[in-house]
Amino acid sequence: MKKQFILFVVAILSTSPICLAQASPSKAGKSAAKETEIIDLEKSAWDAYKSKQADAYKKLLATDYCSVYAEGIKTLDREVADMEKTDLRDYSFADTKVVFPSADVAVMTYKVTMQETSAGQDASGTYNSASVWNKRGVKWLGVFHTEIKAQ
Repeated sequence: MKKQFILFVVAILSTSPICLAQASPSKAGKSAAKETEIIDLEKSAWDAYKSKQADAYKKLLATDYCSVYAEGIKTLDREVADMEKTDLRDYSFADTKVVFPSADVAVMTYKVTMQETSAGQDASGTYNSASVWNKRGVKWLGVFHTEIKAQ
């Protein structure tokens, strides 16, 4: 299952340049607006997590959301539970990229530098991160997130 998931993410990311290369100039403005929307949603999720606003955080994510970290795979419920034992003091994004492999899927990659303590342990540093957003109806929802500490 883990190999299948990794292959899925690689397939999405490897087709991204093809999708972007096919964009026409008239679609470029729409694409930039969609890209900004996804980045803003990602920042909203980080802000809700930082301020421990569980309800606001849950509204941004799908009920079938999952995340993958070095310590394991988490469901939405586990992410919310871990929010209580996490002190995210500050964060910033860099090298942000958003691609749309299809009209209802957005993949965002970025570096996040954060100052954080989790379960009493310092977890500060710079991480390579990725999130997948899925448009369900008229609303974009986060369905996947992963991060790994940058070397």
